[in-house]
Amino acid sequence: MAIPPVMLITGAGRGIGAATARLAAERGFDVAINYQRDAASAATVVEAVKSKGRSALAIQGDMGSEADIARMFETVDEKFGPLTHFVYNCGITGRASRLEDADPVAMRNVIEVNVLGALLAIRHAIRRMSTKHGGQGGAIVLLSSMAAVLGGANEWVWYAASKGAIDSLTVGMSRELAADGIRVNAVAPGLIATDLHAAGGLPDRLARLAPAMPMARAGTAEEVAEAILFLLSDSASYITGTNLRVSGGR
Repeated sequence: MAIPPVMLITGAGRGIGAATARLAAERGFDVAINYQRDAASAATVVEAVKSKGRSALAIQGDMGSEADIARMFETVDEKFGPLTHFVYNCGITGRASRLEDADPVAMRNVIEVNVLGALLAIRHAIRRMSTKHGGQGGAIVLLSSMAAVLGGANEWVWYAASKGAIDSLTVGMSRELAADGIRVNAVAPGLIATDLHAAGGLPDRLARLAPAMPMARAGTAEEVAEAILFLLSDSASYITGTNLRVSGGR
């Protein structure tokens, strides 16, 4: 009997991460779900994965903490065995404002989670997945954002900058890891109906911006998850270093 592939998704208690976990279960993955605070939501995602006949585990951890990142990967090693697919999905914005009004502590937190956390997590993933380290290879998808292209003016310039770093990281790591049997791609969501907007202090953002989108609507977490699963799949076996926009034409 074939051993199922193992996927680890950060920030998977809700939104795009949760949708990715559910779709991964449908596609035959065992799934480790990282979350920071909302244990109840993470437990709901775990049950959804298990309902598809796959194994699932929720792992609490702050991706701004190097110790939590290390513990997360060690837990996957212990509970699931070799990691084959990794999605760095978590990302925070801080409260929306112009740059001169932004809280420096909040901006630092955004960089620590969105950029440094991604670097540290990929470092752990390489040590498990790389054929040069005895792994079987695999695929990594990083969550970028259309904010990296649009700039986030008057809302989250620092968040946009953090996602620009993810774009650069995707290109660099795809080239560095190609000979290790690891493909690295990114997905850049546009205006997506998740709670990110309200959490950043803009609860009316979707209603305000969606009518002006080329497709005249916001996207769904499930639509982003489809793109993620495609890039992780064997159907994308010759795709690496790509940033796939899921933005409704924006």
